[in-house]
Amino acid sequence: MFPKRKPHSRFPLIPVSLLITFFSFLILYYYYMKRDSQFNEFSQTSHTLQCSSQALALTEKFMMYAPHSGFSNQLLEFKHAVLIAGILNRTLLVPPVLDHHAVALGSCPKFRVVEPNDMRISVWDHIVELIRDGRYISIAEVIDISSLVSSSLVRVIDLRDFVSIWCDISLDLACYNDSKSQSSSSKSLKQCGSLLAGFGGNIEKCIYAINEDCRTTVWTYHTDGRENGVLDSFQPDEQLKKKKKISYVRRRRDVFRTLGPGSEAESASMLAFGSLFSATYKGSESYVDIHESHQDQRFLSLMEKIKFLPFVPEVMNAGKEFAKATIKAQYFCAQLRLLDGQFKNHHKSTFDGLRQKLESLRQKGPLPIHIFIMTDLPRDNWTGTYLGDLTSDAHNYKVHFLREGDQVVIQAAKKLTAAGYGERFIPNSESRIGNKYCSNQRLPDVLLYVEQAVCSCASLGFIGTPGSTIAENIELMRKFGSCST
Repeated sequence: MFPKRKPHSRFPLIPVSLLITFFSFLILYYYYMKRDSQFNEFSQTSHTLQCSSQALALTEKFMMYAPHSGFSNQLLEFKHAVLIAGILNRTLLVPPVLDHHAVALGSCPKFRVVEPNDMRISVWDHIVELIRDGRYISIAEVIDISSLVSSSLVRVIDLRDFVSIWCDISLDLACYNDSKSQSSSSKSLKQCGSLLAGFGGNIEKCIYAINEDCRTTVWTYHTDGRENGVLDSFQPDEQLKKKKKISYVRRRRDVFRTLGPGSEAESASMLAFGSLFSATYKGSESYVDIHESHQDQRFLSLMEKIKFLPFVPEVMNAGKEFAKATIKAQYFCAQLRLLDGQFKNHHKSTFDGLRQKLESLRQKGPLPIHIFIMTDLPRDNWTGTYLGDLTSDAHNYKVHFLREGDQVVIQAAKKLTAAGYGERFIPNSESRIGNKYCSNQRLPDVLLYVEQAVCSCASLGFIGTPGSTIAENIELMRKFGSCST
């Protein structure tokens, strides 16, 4: 007798791959629906918001951009912004220093970057967070731009003052953590952010939002505009086009002819860029390529000024004080980036370069060699690394480092706050209403800046992590003799 067969299941087994595909679709659907609902909320408010009559009555024309990534990248973007604002004769909004990687761009060489609209709103959200947390510090409070402003090469205004005037918002309400104060300012801040991000599109005489980015555009400037519209030398290769299904074409566009007198953008009170970050890749700048000399003396002076923008005296003096009072000898500086991005996979090569430098110094003497270390590797994790070996070899090496709680760093932060540099560069400040900044302001985090100042003064030399923008900035400081000025 044949065994009794079990009845077939009324619900056949579903292949695992089909289940994975289904749930992946649900996750993506939820993500994009949530994102679109947020952006729709911004865009809906922007349709009802126009430039206030007070803003249009200013008769000035302004320019903003969306900084991102770490401080050194933000400084590079600020230089580009100063240059473009000078070319277009617009008043530049001076942004705060954003938290490290609070906003990310993506990869220009891989043609995978965040849309300019999204960049602007992400930056705006983070700015509101900094204001509410009492952690807002303008980049002009850290970097000395007095030479730019005093020579009238460019006009600037603190972003807080601009928002108070242009959007008619009292930012003092956003500074407090109680729900009543935040609720009263939340809607106004959202509307202002939506307008500045350009979610409602360009508004005549009010805002012109630039939605070109490094995938399609390289900004140039020539007196004869000869490169305007020509293809850039770097284009996406065919394999990338097929793999990513993209059809981008990069063109070189003259910033003055595209956005200056006679253009659609020229009449707008506000010109809003996305990222202004640029770096050289395969012989081409990724986004901003304004380097050539011109006959215009004002442009030449501006180019010269932005080559090097030093830290404010409070930062530099703190670095010098630490070298004099704590190190008390000639010293070598090593900037070691070990945990972030691509650098976390290159510990050996980073330490090998330092080891060779120190061995050369050790052979020359005298001993011990004083070394100042600035690194993102926490002090508790030095054990078992070359840094741990250095600290245990007291005969040959004396290792110095700074911490956020050290008195020299705290005093630098207090002096920086008292200096009030952000308020010094307000055009026509007597007639402006936005001079009241938050009273709940915390002391700014200045450790990174003071460490760079210490490294700029290292008389025995300096070594930095290859590819690190922090190392590049320190090299620039040493080249321009910032420690001796």
